[in-house]
Amino acid sequence: MRTYTNVFDLGDLKTALAEAFEIKNDRYKYESLGKHKTCLLIFFNNSLRTRLSTQKAARNLGMDVIVLDVNQGAWKLETERGVVMDGDKSEHLLEAIPVMASYCDIIGVRSFAQFESRTDDYTEKIINQFIQHSGKPVFSMEAATGHPLQAFADLITIEEYKKKERPKVVLTWAPHPKALPQAVPNSFADFMNEADVDFVITHPEGYDLDPKFVRGAKVEYDQMKAFKDADFIYAKNWACPGVTNPDDYGKVLSKDMGWTVDSKHMAVTNNAYFMHCLPVRRNMIVTDDVIEAPTSLVIPEAANREISATVVLKRMLQSL
Repeated sequence: MRTYTNVFDLGDLKTALAEAFEIKNDRYKYESLGKHKTCLLIFFNNSLRTRLSTQKAARNLGMDVIVLDVNQGAWKLETERGVVMDGDKSEHLLEAIPVMASYCDIIGVRSFAQFESRTDDYTEKIINQFIQHSGKPVFSMEAATGHPLQAFADLITIEEYKKKERPKVVLTWAPHPKALPQAVPNSFADFMNEADVDFVITHPEGYDLDPKFVRGAKVEYDQMKAFKDADFIYAKNWACPGVTNPDDYGKVLSKDMGWTVDSKHMAVTNNAYFMHCLPVRRNMIVTDDVIEAPTSLVIPEAANREISATVVLKRMLQSL
C-alpha cells in the first residue's frame, strides 16, 4: 500500500479488520518490519490522539519516528505556485517535500481544510503534493476532506461492540460554536457505506455532505426519527459543505441546541452505544450523562487509533 487517504485504499474490509484484531492481540508481532526505517509525521495543525497513536503505532513496528510541527520551529511554507515570495513564507513546499522525503521512508501528513476555497479543499492540494513529489508512501493523518485513520478505528470499534450482525449506525450532526471541517464525517460515511451496516445520516437541511461520501446512505432530516432503534450513534459537528450553495461553504448555518445528543435522544435507540472522535464540546455536542454512560465508547474508540495506524503502517512497510 503506497497511499492511504480513503476506505478503498484498504481493500477488503474483512481482511483489514482481521489484521486489526491480530495486531490488537499482539501489538509487537511485526516489530522487525520497521527496523532501520523512519516514519516522518508532518503536522500543519494541532493534534493529540493522532500524534500519540501514530507515534506509538510506528514504534510497535520498530520504526524510528521524526515529528515536524510546520508552524512551530520550521520555516513557514508557501503552497501555491506562481507566488512572488516576498512575504513571511521563506520556503516553498515543492522544495521542502523532496528534502523531507530524503530523511525518511514513510510520510504522514496532517493538514486541515482552510475554508478559503471549496475547490482547493476538495481537491486535497496539500496531501496530494506530498503524494506526487515525495516518492515515498504517504498516509493521511487528517486532510482537508478526510480522516481515514479515525474512520478505520471507528469501524474496528463497531466490529468489537456490535450485538447483531448488521447494526444500525447513525451519523448525526450536532451544534458547535466554531466552523469545523467535514473530514471526520466524510470518512465515517466513506467507511460505513462499505461496511456491513444499516447506515443513516441525519443533519439539518443545508448541511448535506458531498455525494461522493454519502453515496447510497439514507439521509434523514428528522433527528429523532433517524435515532429510532439505532445501535450506534456517532455525533460530530461539521460546517456547511457547500454542496447546494458553494457560497455557504465553511459557514455555521445553525447552532440549534435541539440537535445536542442527550438522554431523550438516546431513549429512542436500541440502547445504542455513543461514539465521538474527540475532542468533544460537552453539553453542545453531547450531554454529560450520555458521554459518561456505560454505553459511551469514546475512550475505547480513541485507543483503537493505535490499532488502525499500526495496520496502515504495517502495510506500507510491506510495500517498500
